[in-house]
Amino acid sequence: MDAHDTAFAAALDRLLLLTVLLNDDMERELRKMGLTPSRTSLLWMLRRLGPAPQKALAEAMHIAPRTVTGLVDGLVATGFVTREAHPEDRRAFLVTCTAKGTAAIEKLEADQREFGRQLFGRMPAERLDGLVAGLDDVLATLHGLGLRSPY
Repeated sequence: MDAHDTAFAAALDRLLLLTVLLNDDMERELRKMGLTPSRTSLLWMLRRLGPAPQKALAEAMHIAPRTVTGLVDGLVATGFVTREAHPEDRRAFLVTCTAKGTAAIEKLEADQREFGRQLFGRMPAERLDGLVAGLDDVLATLHGLGLRSPY
């Protein structure tokens, strides 16, 4: 293994560890709120779109309508969203955040801002800029390899 390969392996090890740490923390915090990552993704999408038919949510999230139905069922059962007949299309259902759903997203946004401050607040600006640029390069490479964000 040459020096570049060693550096690449060390960088990948750090990215993988970071991924595990952030994922574990996210799942633990979401579980405390009665959410899963998938249900939270749907809430974020509703935050972006506003009240939306399930079909529009499936298209925006690039997932099957059946999957959206399951996510909405869980969110309705736990009080985060409502599902009502669409006022203009009797074949469709309109999904809307409840006050509980809106409060959950607002809390997640606030928690995300605070966590960003904790992670990066003491980092010199030029180092943070370099980190962001490096991560942008990694994401561009992943996209070039065919990996895509779900939305």
